[in-house]
Amino acid sequence: MRTKYFFAGFLIVSLVLAGIVSHYASSSPDGLEKVAADKGIAAQEEEHALAGSPLGDYGVEGVDDGRLSGGLAGLIGVGLTLAAGGGLFWAIRRRGGGEPDAEPAAGAGTAARTD
Repeated sequence: MRTKYFFAGFLIVSLVLAGIVSHYASSSPDGLEKVAADKGIAAQEEEHALAGSPLGDYGVEGVDDGRLSGGLAGLIGVGLTLAAGGGLFWAIRRRGGGEPDAEPAAGAGTAARTD
């Protein structure tokens, strides 16, 4: 029962972080982007293939409010990650099933003391 509470708490914390706390993330470029801009590498930057996708650039396509768009993208990302990870763990658990190994017979594998 404690495991269910742990996973429920983990899910709630994940959703709060993705949907609400993400609004307060810095909009300034990270260290790698800053160095790329300073060294002129960013001038060669090209748009990636998935930029036009529904969740491209950390937002939901068609939602004009930037905060809402970012929050929704975070919630959708958490949901998709949970579904993919949960499905993978479920498949592994099901595949690894089977009969447990038979227990060894009494005295098998143990040496008798001969004092």
